[in-house]
Amino acid sequence: MLHRAEGNLLVISFVSYFGAKLHRPRIIALGCFIMSLGSILAAMPHFIMGRYKYETIYPASDNSTFGISPCSADQALKESKRIPGLGCEKEDSSYAWIAVYIGNILRGIGETPITPLGISYLDDFSKEEDTPMYIGGLHTIAMIGPIGGFLLGSLLARLYVDIGFVDLGTITITPADSRWVGAWWLGFLVAAVLNLTAAIPFCFLPKSLNKDGENPHSKTKTATVTMDGDQQQIQKSESQQGVDWAGKLKGFFKSLKRIFGNKMYFVLLCYSLLQFSSFIGYLTYNPKYMEQQYGQTASKSNFITGVAVLPVVSISIFLGGFIMKKYKLSIVSAAKMAFLSAFMAFLISLLYIVVGCENRTVAGLTVSYDGQPVARGTIPLSSACNANCTCATNQWDPVCGANGITYVSACFAGCKNTTGSQKDTVFHNCDCIEKADFATRNSSAVLGECPRSDGCTRKFIYFVAIKILSSFFYALGGTPLYMVMIRCVPQELKSLAIGINILIMRALGGIPAPVYFGAVIDLTCLKWASTGCGQQGACRLYDSTAYRYYFLSLIYGLRAPAFLLGLVFFLLVKKHFGGKGTPTPENGKKEDVPLNEEAKSNGNELVVRPSDGDKDSCI
Repeated sequence: MLHRAEGNLLVISFVSYFGAKLHRPRIIALGCFIMSLGSILAAMPHFIMGRYKYETIYPASDNSTFGISPCSADQALKESKRIPGLGCEKEDSSYAWIAVYIGNILRGIGETPITPLGISYLDDFSKEEDTPMYIGGLHTIAMIGPIGGFLLGSLLARLYVDIGFVDLGTITITPADSRWVGAWWLGFLVAAVLNLTAAIPFCFLPKSLNKDGENPHSKTKTATVTMDGDQQQIQKSESQQGVDWAGKLKGFFKSLKRIFGNKMYFVLLCYSLLQFSSFIGYLTYNPKYMEQQYGQTASKSNFITGVAVLPVVSISIFLGGFIMKKYKLSIVSAAKMAFLSAFMAFLISLLYIVVGCENRTVAGLTVSYDGQPVARGTIPLSSACNANCTCATNQWDPVCGANGITYVSACFAGCKNTTGSQKDTVFHNCDCIEKADFATRNSSAVLGECPRSDGCTRKFIYFVAIKILSSFFYALGGTPLYMVMIRCVPQELKSLAIGINILIMRALGGIPAPVYFGAVIDLTCLKWASTGCGQQGACRLYDSTAYRYYFLSLIYGLRAPAFLLGLVFFLLVKKHFGGKGTPTPENGKKEDVPLNEEAKSNGNELVVRPSDGDKDSCI
């Protein structure tokens, strides 16, 4: 994701400014072709690297584990091979990441022209009163992609990463296991085909269209200039207009100055940055949150998002555009609708705090071997019941005991015997299970973590309901806020304003947010995996309670200050667009009329406006 944002940042400003002066549909088509190529490159490492090897005590090639004692001394040898200096088995380095890096950069470059050029193309050739409806409809239809993506991701997350290349019968882990890796590469190949297909229609769209209600026969390339009361017509053919790149570059920087000198746009940009940062952090780690907090698989998390949440978001986006068209909202009313919707969603999201589950019962990490809850890091991983077993502390091969407690491995459960094979393996005569519950007559354990309680399952249902409701209100204000943004900048700078918005969101929100969100979440890790020669790998188990408080506090900490900026923005809008005698803004729209009311045009004449020095911003 970060690499794709880097590619987007490389060209977003120039594409937004110069692309608006060129053939916009063909530039979008070129972007789709580039995204297709990038997706293919991103999937290549799966075919050039070896098969995925997850950490496990028992080799996947064993047809049966009958008679094997988990409580054995050879696990210490396995651990010593990961300690530098003690016969460390170093892994071969791979340069496959370069393909992923380049592929994601190409995907970022390819997606750059779609939003700024597509929105401006749509707005330029539609009626002012219909634009909110069109943009709302566009964003609604665009949600089909994420919905399909989450559903596809749900399917692929249940498929083992090396499906078609290994015997799936030898795999001992399930999608519920933290070591499971889904068939990620198939998603890139599907995206490559879809991007390639989407590029074709754009190749046949014209450079410009007839605006709704405009007489196509009256269209001309004549500019009428009003000077001293006399009208002079200046006709210039496109062949006579040379390409003055130096002048265009100078105009580009001048346009940037006008954009950032617009107080209203700048405050809105800061507001959007805080909201976007919290959204990216939430979106990036929400599947992991659902996995660690409620014991849900990545497949189920994607499925719920694709089936329950995104359709509601689509309806809400369309409803926002419909309300603007139906009631002809003014700029002030649109801004009020946008921020009230976002604030209502924020209040609803506060309920996440009270619908969390308790920590998983893992012996030596969250509970003692007697089953009593303990503070984090206050007890050792081993106990007297497994003192005779030389267990590898770097292994994570969890088993669920008959007493409902999860153990880091069958060795830490003190199991002496094993029956069955692969996923059907059962461990018997486990001393630690007998110690935890003397009343139990069953001291066996099975592979995998113990399931969550029924109470946690009910809380997950509440979590999904809160998520749907808050997402509805956030999306409801999306279209009004978007319309306010493109209406408070000059008509000729719409594409650049949208591009700058995307640039700032990606550079200061999309790239750093996953990094500092991940750093905060890692503070709650209880059990790290070990890769290579003693190197720290992925986190296998989190402190669920600490995860919930840290994760949600960071989200709320970003959103709460954003509403202070939102209040400042609304006051600016109300001050400069609420009165009836205010001057015409720089984008040529009257401020005392509805936002989506069509401005009256004087035939096809383009009247020269006052100089930039007379009006530096839309305020």
